[in-house]
Amino acid sequence: MRLSHILLAVLTIFIWGFNFVLIKVGLLGMPPIFLVCCRFFLSCFPAIFFIKRPAVPFKKVVAYGLVMFALQFALLFSGMHLGVSPGLAALVLQAQVFFITFLGVVILKEKLRLAQILGALIAFSGIGCIGLNMGGEMTLTGFLLIISAAAVCAPGNVISKKIGPVNMLSLVVWSSLVAWPPLLIASLWLEGPAVILESLQTLSWKSAGAVLYITYLSTLFGFSMWNRLIHRYTLGTIAPFSLLSPAVGMLGSILVFHEPLYSWKILAGSLIILGLGINLVGMRRVTVENIQDN
Repeated sequence: MRLSHILLAVLTIFIWGFNFVLIKVGLLGMPPIFLVCCRFFLSCFPAIFFIKRPAVPFKKVVAYGLVMFALQFALLFSGMHLGVSPGLAALVLQAQVFFITFLGVVILKEKLRLAQILGALIAFSGIGCIGLNMGGEMTLTGFLLIISAAAVCAPGNVISKKIGPVNMLSLVVWSSLVAWPPLLIASLWLEGPAVILESLQTLSWKSAGAVLYITYLSTLFGFSMWNRLIHRYTLGTIAPFSLLSPAVGMLGSILVFHEPLYSWKILAGSLIILGLGINLVGMRRVTVENIQDN
């Protein structure tokens, strides 16, 4: 990889890792589902007037927007609202890799390697370590919501796979258009108009800044840059950079929210990252073999 592209990949992952901290900042002033709604409303307006719709059947854009954006992030933000710290949320969400692998085997008939099985067992032992140490920083409901968000990534990625190569920025903008209306309805129903109105009337500059970061840096810039790198390099080359995300999330949570770094967190984080690394080795072998077969 060119040095400029390595730096771009690291910058993107840093933005995504620190995004967990900014989500928590946003949640201090806004209810979770409404915060997700604001994220995707701002992601599509006014960009949708300038960016052409992706050249795929619109029903696939609808499916992607509802699953990958509306459902996944509603679960993630709600889990963090119910007591999951940014650092732990960043770690637990990495379970998405193994849900994606499992669904890829079941639905897409992809090959499953021993390294991927071993990586999943190691990583889930790390998640189990987190589950055994729930307390002030994590509630059971919050933990289950984050795990559910990770699980939702699997069908979301299957939908993305079926969409095929497409301009990611265009897909993000138009999928955001699909995502925000049901999120607004869910927020009005579950959180209530009074809570939403109060959050808007008392919106602080910190919460407003968090919304802008989540929208423009994490969503629009992050997805478009990552897509650019994936189109230029193989998945096996780019994917390992994602291992930095939970480390950035944990470090950011320590610096901003003074999240305590207990020994069990170090053990859990090490197991999850080790499991991810082993899994990525297995993914890379499959990619190389597919290239050789072709």
